Amino acid sequence: MARIDGTGGPLEALFDAARLAFERAYAPYSRFSVGAAILGEDGRIYAAPNVENAAYPAGTCAEAGAISAMIAGGARRIAELVVVGAGEGLCTPCGACRQRIREFADQECLIHIAGPEGIRASFTLSTLLPYSFGPENLDGGA
Repeated sequence: MARIDGTGGPLEALFDAARLAFERAYAPYSRFSVGAAILGEDGRIYAAPNVENAAYPAGTCAEAGAISAMIAGGARRIAELVVVGAGEGLCTPCGACRQRIREFADQECLIHIAGPEGIRASFTLSTLLPYSFGPENLDGGA
């Protein structure tokens, strides 16, 4: 695995895909671009930008788009995720996207938060969404 300082490897490729998606975001209303890239359990990278719509809030988050791309590509599990957002603060996934990620990732899945310059912080899903409700809750923990 690549180091957080971006010295090569899978994390750098994941960041590069998220940054490219960030650059392609369609955010004419908020002017807040976001890109996300998922490393699927199949080893492939799935990326997407946020896409806004004049019928606010009918847009799509970058994370939701990347998850849809992963599902369309045939993968079902998120191994790792990078989110690139504009601004000085950390652009962590919104609450709805945290739950979307939970559907396809385990509690120890790494979620890296970045700006266009590089990775700023890394969290496990359980840190971002403690005591979450997931698919196993629906089938009695089986």
